[in-house]
Amino acid sequence: MSNYGDYQLELYLQGLGGVRSPHPMDFQELERRACAALGSELFAYVAGGAGDEHTQRLNVSAFERWGLAPRMLRGAEQRDLSTRLAGLSLPSPLLMAPIGVLGICAADGHGDLACARAGALTGVPLIASTLSADPLEDVIAQAGQTPALFQLYTPNDRELAESFVRRAERAGYSALVVTLDTFTPGWRPRDLSLGSFPQLRGHCLANYFSDPVFTARLERPPEEDPRAAAIQWALCFGDPRLSWADLPWLRSLTQLPLILKGIGHPQDVRRAIDAGVDAIYCSTHGGRQANGGLAAIELLAGVVSAAGETPVIFDSGVRGGEHVVKALAMGASAVAIGRPYVYGLALGGEQGVVHVLRWLLAEADLLMAIDGYPTLAELRGALVDRLR
Repeated sequence: MSNYGDYQLELYLQGLGGVRSPHPMDFQELERRACAALGSELFAYVAGGAGDEHTQRLNVSAFERWGLAPRMLRGAEQRDLSTRLAGLSLPSPLLMAPIGVLGICAADGHGDLACARAGALTGVPLIASTLSADPLEDVIAQAGQTPALFQLYTPNDRELAESFVRRAERAGYSALVVTLDTFTPGWRPRDLSLGSFPQLRGHCLANYFSDPVFTARLERPPEEDPRAAAIQWALCFGDPRLSWADLPWLRSLTQLPLILKGIGHPQDVRRAIDAGVDAIYCSTHGGRQANGGLAAIELLAGVVSAAGETPVIFDSGVRGGEHVVKALAMGASAVAIGRPYVYGLALGGEQGVVHVLRWLLAEADLLMAIDGYPTLAELRGALVDRLR
């Protein structure tokens, strides 16, 4: 039986044969090389955050406050990183977070498809974004036997929202992830200084342009007047009126497990669970939407405690396998990554994503082995605060 950490043995054996990996092994080098591959405008969109990006930086640096207490002689030869999430049995706790410009981060303009294929090769599910370069049906068709989740930016057009959900259900997605903190873009100085917003230029709107409800709102088909279609998208993208009173409506749209993304307060956790939500997604959107808040990792313990038996997904600031392990030790059932796999996509397409996923899983697996935590169950409660 192999462990995820065996990836390092594969790399060393290749080295003995004179073959070195073309892909970076640390986040800083990955980001540096991705900057050149993506170009200034697209890199600014992916790498940038809200305001002066303090919360974005804090999401990463806050992990330094926490550390594992190692346990020895625990028989960690074999590790089991499998987890359960909203009815899914997954081989590992890693997920690919929804990214709204994923498609155009690939050299061929079909990054959503490449990431779904990477998920098929690694067993790591993609949370497919509403904003994609290819229709949601085409994306999941590339996922093979690996489940995929569909992320919804709830439009202010209820009929359109229902159409998206119905399409995702018919296509075979395993859960619906509703993002709560993006009914309008946050203040992002990098993008504003460049005057760059990819969707306003018609990028990554395939789910809208292929939807019969959306196209019925247009005077001409999107391919004939893409500018008018993009403006129509901007007019219906998000619904700032959405409230807790609308949660029964969202729950009624589908029989799929319902996951709310952007939850960080224990009271919101309990309210969501009382309304029938199947999992909680603790996230600050990587610091892209709101500046000046707490780091997501600082919110996680309270979210997990309030959630009880309800599983919790975590993201924001995850840059390496040690961050994955720390979030799992704090009680997360699954950890989603964002920028690292996007940078892998920019550098190496499908294989670049596969490398990043295998790297993070290998690093997390090896840390668990060396520190004496061969299963996720044993990892729970292992975290200590170094500042106390």
